[in-house]
Amino acid sequence: MKAYLWLTTGLVFGASVAVAQEVRLVADTVRSPLSDASLLRSLDDTAAPQDYIAAARADYRRLLTALYAAGYYAGTISITVDGVEASGISPLAAPTAIGEVVITVNSGPLFTFGQVAIAPLPETAELSENLGPDEPALSGEIRSAANAGVTSWRELGYPLARVDNQQIVARHPEEKLDVTIGLAPGPQLRFGELEVTGNRRVRTERVVAIAGLPTGEVYSPQAVAAAETRLRRTGAFNSAALRIGEQAGPDDTIGVRAQVDEAKRRRIGFGLEVSSVEGLTVSTFWLHRNLLGGAERLRLEAVVSGIDGDTGGTDYALRAAFGRPATFGPDTDFYANAAISRQDEPTFLVDKLEVEAGLTRYLTDDLTVQAGIGLLTAREESALGNRDYTLVTLPLRATLDRRDEPTNATSGYYLDGRLTPFVSIDGDLAGARIYGDGRVYRSFGEDDGFTLAARGMVGSLVGIDITDAPADFLYFSGGGGTVRGQPYQSLGVEFTQGTDTVTTGGTSFVGAQLEARYAIRNNLSLVGFYDVGYIGDTAVPGENGDWHAGVGIGARYDTGIGPIRLDIGTPASGDDVGESVQVYIGIGQAF
Repeated sequence: MKAYLWLTTGLVFGASVAVAQEVRLVADTVRSPLSDASLLRSLDDTAAPQDYIAAARADYRRLLTALYAAGYYAGTISITVDGVEASGISPLAAPTAIGEVVITVNSGPLFTFGQVAIAPLPETAELSENLGPDEPALSGEIRSAANAGVTSWRELGYPLARVDNQQIVARHPEEKLDVTIGLAPGPQLRFGELEVTGNRRVRTERVVAIAGLPTGEVYSPQAVAAAETRLRRTGAFNSAALRIGEQAGPDDTIGVRAQVDEAKRRRIGFGLEVSSVEGLTVSTFWLHRNLLGGAERLRLEAVVSGIDGDTGGTDYALRAAFGRPATFGPDTDFYANAAISRQDEPTFLVDKLEVEAGLTRYLTDDLTVQAGIGLLTAREESALGNRDYTLVTLPLRATLDRRDEPTNATSGYYLDGRLTPFVSIDGDLAGARIYGDGRVYRSFGEDDGFTLAARGMVGSLVGIDITDAPADFLYFSGGGGTVRGQPYQSLGVEFTQGTDTVTTGGTSFVGAQLEARYAIRNNLSLVGFYDVGYIGDTAVPGENGDWHAGVGIGARYDTGIGPIRLDIGTPASGDDVGESVQVYIGIGQAF
């Protein structure tokens, strides 16, 4: 196939411009890697002849590198511009018009590894099988092996390990590549004192405490990575990186410098969510990332929900959350929360004040556990009567988050488990609330444009009778968080008390949400979903209760702050299947 180049003439500072629309590549093998490596193949319609000559001269090295990466060490490359070899054309003497550009690559034979020696290596290190005899001699494998050798020494406490020398010989008659790499491990060293630069308002001693670098212990790259993670997760820094010294310090130590860039201390945000049944939810927050100079966080939040909705009435909440990183060691944070709220739901009204304090422990980068103690006092109105109560709670939580992106996941999974034992001050109420939430994501197709997402939820209230339990501790189903398409909290438990039929939440819950998301453009996706929910009147989920389901379609439009979500659902069970429609609008995926 020939390449045709269109000529456009005009006056641009007195110069004429030629535009090439296609460059022809002739290759006997590895065509795709060669095409990807070529600058000529990436030029667009705005390129001038000078651009083509400059790109062609650069392509000789780029194409040769691509051949080496594929194991070809005897290839030949020719790039002609209107029949003239590009290497002989000066960019300053580029023609005013170009008729044809042809890249011709003869890869030659595929080389395999011959003698390979990388030394010295620790006893625990092993060479990759890809470096064995008769394996393709890919240049990337050589780099990987050299890097792996250096890494193996550094993991044993040798931070100055490096490649000291290398010799690569291509034996053309045998089509073999011999590789000799010499490593210089250097001395085994221990961490010295952490030096901090770039901090302005976060105190240096707090940066050191948060990083938690084990001063005096043998150097470890894992310890360096963990220290960087601890600094970043505070939210007080735009970036945090640890730099290792280039030479040994006194007493067999290695210097480490933490380079941080502090984020803006204050932030304000707003949220908006609309449902045709649940009404409008408006929220706002104010955040301080460095309240006392030690990367402490204070978040104040106000939420008003149920505005013009069919969910009983308008709900209000004012919340404050304080967090201090590295309170009992670098991986244990302290938190204290307080909230005052009103929940005006179809079956109850609760005014509540609650405070809670506890510790958050980061067991790994993605596994977190939390334990605290709380005090909750409430006034409750329901069909069962009015009452006041005060509870002592012991909230426990464990979260494993291995999603690629928490607000718009396409792969990975998420597990969240909560257990909250409680007892009233007077001893009349006692029990425990249990809740679990699991999510999994898988993507397929070109650019992972098709995503399947599944969510499972389970809940139980144990140790207390349904008529004695706090109304907001019971479970309902229906609405955006459980079963889209079904009316808000439409599934509960009905029972007769005297001559009245009373509706409350249940003591057990099971829910599932399934979504198929398909990207039709870079920032626009279509969604189909099916949700089910179960509410039971015993503590054992699924033992005795009722189910309902909802189905629908939706759309997601990706923005810089997350996808804008539109879901339209309808009941998939009951007497009104397909007869009513619920609309949900918000920011972020449904789960």
